[in-house]
Amino acid sequence: MMAPVSTHAEDDGEPAPLTLYLVKRLELVIRALLDDALRPRGLTTLQYTALTVLRNRGALSSAQLARRSFLRPQTMHEMVMTLEKRGLISRQSQETNKRVLLATLTDAGRRLLDDCAPAVQELEDVLLDGLGERAVFRADLQHGIAALAELADARRTD
Repeated sequence: MMAPVSTHAEDDGEPAPLTLYLVKRLELVIRALLDDALRPRGLTTLQYTALTVLRNRGALSSAQLARRSFLRPQTMHEMVMTLEKRGLISRQSQETNKRVLLATLTDAGRRLLDDCAPAVQELEDVLLDGLGERAVFRADLQHGIAALAELADARRTD
C-alpha cells in the first residue's frame, strides 16, 4: 500500500508522504517497541501510559484517566480493575462525590515505573539521536497536539 501523499514535494521533486501518515507510522513503531520493552515487566503500552498519567497528574477518576490516556471509558474501566488487582493503583471515593472513585499510583506502581524507565529512555534516546534541536522538535509536536485537540473539541461541540 502506498502512503498518502502531500501536496508538497520533497527536495527531489517526488511527492512527500503526508505528515499525518509519518506520525502514524512513528506511533506504530513506538507502540511495538514499547510493548516489547514492557512485556517482561508485565505491562502493556496502554497500562504504562495510564500509570505515567497518574504519576504526573495525581488522583484521577477513571473517566479523566481515559481522556488523558486516549482510551474509551469502557476500556479504561477494565484496565483500572486490572491495575488495582495487581496493586499498582488504589482507588478511593472522592470527598465531594462518594460515587466517583479516584485512582492513585501505589508504591508498587511507582517502583514498576522506575523499573521501566531505562528501557523507555533508551527508546526516547534512539528516536531523538541525531536531531538538531530536541526542544524545538518537542515544542513542534506539542503545538500539533494542541492544534488538533482544539479541532477535535470544536467538532464535538458542533
